[in-house]
Amino acid sequence: MTLAYAVHPGGALTGRVRVPGDKSISHRSIMLGSIARGTTRITGFLEGEDALATAQIFRALGVRIEGPDSGEVTVHGVGMHALRAPHRVLDCGNSGTSMRLIAGLLAAQPFDAELDGDASLRRRPMRRIADPLALMGARIETGEGGRPPLRIRGNPELSAIEYALPVASAQVKSALLLAAMYAKGTTRITEPAPTRDHTERMLAALGYAIRRIGATVELAGGGELRATAIEVPADISSAAFFMVGASIAAGSDITLEHVGMNPTRTGVIAILRLMGADLAVANEREGGGEPVADVRVRAAALRGVEIPERLVPLAIDEFPALFVAAACARGRTVLRGAAELRVKESDRIQVMADGLAALGARATPTADGIMIEGGALGGGAVESHGDHRVAMALAMAGLAASAPIVIRDCANVATSFPGFVDLARQAGLRIREDRA
Repeated sequence: MTLAYAVHPGGALTGRVRVPGDKSISHRSIMLGSIARGTTRITGFLEGEDALATAQIFRALGVRIEGPDSGEVTVHGVGMHALRAPHRVLDCGNSGTSMRLIAGLLAAQPFDAELDGDASLRRRPMRRIADPLALMGARIETGEGGRPPLRIRGNPELSAIEYALPVASAQVKSALLLAAMYAKGTTRITEPAPTRDHTERMLAALGYAIRRIGATVELAGGGELRATAIEVPADISSAAFFMVGASIAAGSDITLEHVGMNPTRTGVIAILRLMGADLAVANEREGGGEPVADVRVRAAALRGVEIPERLVPLAIDEFPALFVAAACARGRTVLRGAAELRVKESDRIQVMADGLAALGARATPTADGIMIEGGALGGGAVESHGDHRVAMALAMAGLAASAPIVIRDCANVATSFPGFVDLARQAGLRIREDRA
């Protein structure tokens, strides 16, 4: 069965909406709760396929996990040294986060394991974690071309390293931090630019000593985690589609509730404001160690901009949506320094350039970015190439299109945003699902 979205042009986004829980934090809550001492209770958990894959993996590693039930999950942690050898290949599905972070954790265990995933995940590069983990003593074999599956021969005798990330990557940083908890000595990781710090925040919330000095985060092995309550905020990456949709659709006025406002994730807000978007942040507060707020977005006349490279790591997952904003803006938008987009669930630079071109926009991909000339959008049939963020971004383009849009291959939206169509329709997007 295939799933397509059919979007009728026009409409506006209005009302109050709460998008599902943050995917990055949901993953980490399961991972760290599983190796904590005691019972971790999670609320707001994202019941998407990616986060559920992480939960299933830890069940296979001997952890008792109850739920999710309406976003509530209970993890009965086994402590740092009581995971069990799995009896089967660990299936990460479509989730690169699961594979990369769990590889760091499994590298230090006294047993062997294998991580695999779906056809899309099998195309994604894994040497970026396997190589630095090898410096610690990890033994990880990749598939052809440095891609999955990963065969991990556990080594409980890892050693700390000092490592400068060649490319800003929260997933690589997090994989190394998870391994570093088991390593002898103090590991220091230096970033070329800030990346999301959910792992560091959650480690601290669970009582593990971790320190940041400038661009370097350091952690000594041999500590332990203590269970705690974790509240997962609404995912800013999912909220970004509604931010863009409201910005480009005349008459829109929508409030997105309880959105995670971690400063390493708010690049999408900064970029939209540079483009002239009307965004107001209110009711700022703390939730489970993470800053949260309500974000009100009203329609605005957007303008093209040169996106500052310092904001790229802070909005890396939101660029498919931002490309739609750029296509609806007045003037040219230029993105540089975003080569990472070419190795996501799809080559998001090329796939979005092709999708926007099919709708009549002028989008020119470059090696590490894209140039988009704003103007009117038409309709047409576009391919998402199984990329959940591409599918949702192109769906929001229907708000500013002059003719219907059909987006093919949308089943993977369930990995990060279950219920997207229903929530978007309630807010005002004229969308339906077509199954064949």
